[in-house]
Amino acid sequence: MISRQLVLTYLYLLIYICLSSGVILFNKWVLSPKYFKFPYPITLTMIHMAFSGIVTFFLVRVFKVVAPVKMTFHIYATCVIPISAFFASSLWFGNTAYLYISVAFIQMLKALMPVATFIMAVLCGTDKLRWDLFLNMVLVSVGVVVSSYGEIHFNVIGTLYQVTGIFAEALRLVLTQVLLQKKGLTLNPITSLYYIAPCSFIFLFIPWYLLEKPEMDVSQIQFNYSIFFLNALSAFALNISIFLVIGRTGAVTIRVAGVLKDWILIALSTIIFPESVITSLNIIGYAVALSGVVLYNYLKMKDVKANQLPADNNSDRATKDKKSLSIFRPDYSMDNNDGTVVGGLASEAAAVDEEAPLIPSARLSYVTRTQTGSFINR
Repeated sequence: MISRQLVLTYLYLLIYICLSSGVILFNKWVLSPKYFKFPYPITLTMIHMAFSGIVTFFLVRVFKVVAPVKMTFHIYATCVIPISAFFASSLWFGNTAYLYISVAFIQMLKALMPVATFIMAVLCGTDKLRWDLFLNMVLVSVGVVVSSYGEIHFNVIGTLYQVTGIFAEALRLVLTQVLLQKKGLTLNPITSLYYIAPCSFIFLFIPWYLLEKPEMDVSQIQFNYSIFFLNALSAFALNISIFLVIGRTGAVTIRVAGVLKDWILIALSTIIFPESVITSLNIIGYAVALSGVVLYNYLKMKDVKANQLPADNNSDRATKDKKSLSIFRPDYSMDNNDGTVVGGLASEAAAVDEEAPLIPSARLSYVTRTQTGSFINR
């Protein structure tokens, strides 16, 4: 008989895949000039941030579903504000790309995420330049170039928007580690949105006022409140589903589910949006890039296990000493998760989805769990 826990696990994974794919297709439909005809990506992103900020305020302050962290003005000014700035930028550029290029091609370009994160991590000093990882990055880049060459409706502006959004998100990931992790501050998706969404809304207001507001004609805008409510609710629900899936299965499982979701999404996008055409070069290039991403994740996971071996050896040694000498020695080795965090940062970036704003930070939080299964700073 199939256990209830196993059924729930697969149910959570199915919900994650459906929500992740659905939100991306939903955003494309809303922003596309051919369908819902609301070509204002900054406005749509601000709606998401406002909705997330309001909902998380009630969850944290009113219903007390989760407890707020100890947030000082110094931490907010030096950590939350810069992270929110790059977070807002990644959402802005990523959503703007929907106006110019297809969903399928966007998913193929997202394979560059580990490349961008690796470059930013090396520049910021949180990772070291290694030839095996560098060759994997070259493989991923070659795959993306081949896929881009095979794109029939290639658009330079849309590609630049998407790539810029990817590098902005990569820098946000690195800043999350450098600024928050070193201060011992761990945020789950709810508390992350609680602190970051309002600040991101303010950052987005500036480009909205300068770029979109002058072009908006209220009389011609099809502003359907139910559509925008469902769109924002879907994006928020996606973050919650990520929280549930990682809590039940772990970060590795959701990476595998993310790869499956990408292939499903590419196939669905060609059906829902007939103008999106996939060529053989697209598929070959994306397969090459994805193989590089998988191999890169494998190497990073090996690094994580290698960093954990000394801690495990110390634990075994302490156990033997305790048995032979009958002296209790507390085991502090489980608190050392520096290698796990660094490895998790780069490898998790492989499947970042800008429509689920806090997936990366949520994954980082769960990657830092201890070997005994308990979560630190929770």
